[in-house]
Amino acid sequence: MAETANPSHLDIGDEDIFSAHRGGKLSVELKTPLDSQRALSIAYTPGVAQVSRAIAADATLAARYTWANRLVAVVSDGSAVLGLGDIGAAASLPVMEGKCALFKAFAGLDSIPIVLDTKDPDEIVETLVRLRPTFGAVNLEDISAPRCFDIERRVVEALDCPVMHDDQHGTAIVVLAALHGAARVLDREMAGMRVVVSGAGAAGVACANILLASGITDVTVLDSQGIVHTGRDDMSAPKAALASRTNPAGRTGGLAEALSGADVFLGVSAGVVPEQLIASMAPKAIVFALSNPDPEVHPDIAAKHAAVVATGRSDFANQINNVLAFPGVFRGALDAGARRITERMKVAAAQAIFGVVGDDLATDYIVPSPLDPRVEPAVAAAVADAADPADD
Repeated sequence: MAETANPSHLDIGDEDIFSAHRGGKLSVELKTPLDSQRALSIAYTPGVAQVSRAIAADATLAARYTWANRLVAVVSDGSAVLGLGDIGAAASLPVMEGKCALFKAFAGLDSIPIVLDTKDPDEIVETLVRLRPTFGAVNLEDISAPRCFDIERRVVEALDCPVMHDDQHGTAIVVLAALHGAARVLDREMAGMRVVVSGAGAAGVACANILLASGITDVTVLDSQGIVHTGRDDMSAPKAALASRTNPAGRTGGLAEALSGADVFLGVSAGVVPEQLIASMAPKAIVFALSNPDPEVHPDIAAKHAAVVATGRSDFANQINNVLAFPGVFRGALDAGARRITERMKVAAAQAIFGVVGDDLATDYIVPSPLDPRVEPAVAAAVADAADPADD
């Protein structure tokens, strides 16, 4: 899911964009000045040798005397960047720089972009294992499915620090928060809703999983070939596993069959949904059309038939944006000293995001703005509280 709206809708010209990116968006700032010989001797040689010797004798001291313990590595192979697809490592770097900027602005966390010129899962995992002393957490980003599932699983197993593929879990967290808001404002129970997820990539699978974990039992997922169901023999292992725990009614066919009478449409693909299919949904329907820059159905069209409409864009109401989740999730995990980001922590993050809305809840305000300064502290606190040493 893209992090920003289409610039053309915000009256931003090409010169504005390229000027802001000239030389990159990041720099390193000193915490203490190097304005004297004494300061230089403390920060570098000979003083730094004492710190290095201390860490060599007791590796746990690295957490106190280096930045690594709270440094987030933002890692991508450039294979599934925003809506641009497989554009390679170099072209993905501006996006990873932007992600690092968001970590700093919204959570006060330092982070570094690492783009890898390989798509081999073995090489990606091995690289991060070798780099482990450099950072304290890993945000995997813009890695294509189904490789992303295996890479995340293996990195989580290999490293003793928080790891999250944001395209999967950041999206899922904010979707769950938004669905809490939509259900509450419509005075409906989430558990009884029939949900259709269009897109079986990283975000679609993670959204389906978190909705199932939240108590929704009727979730139907579609890929480019139609409804994901156990009778198909053309699916990858992750999709086959998804088929086994979704679509309890055994529906087959395409989007028309899936959406007829459905309560919720969740779009996390680049597809187009005709108006008549939205009209075929149940009364008081909920439409989350999250494809950027062009939603699967225009929100003005969806609003003719749905009670609540959300997109991934900032120029329409109810923006479902990952930045509501990932800064606070990583901040909370690091604050708690967690070794893993668990499902309980993700659900806690979703509840915290929804909680920020409070009494201002309305059909056009089911999640807070990504710029709301209350969001990150609330998410970080909830995630830290949900961390449990037993999950390590």
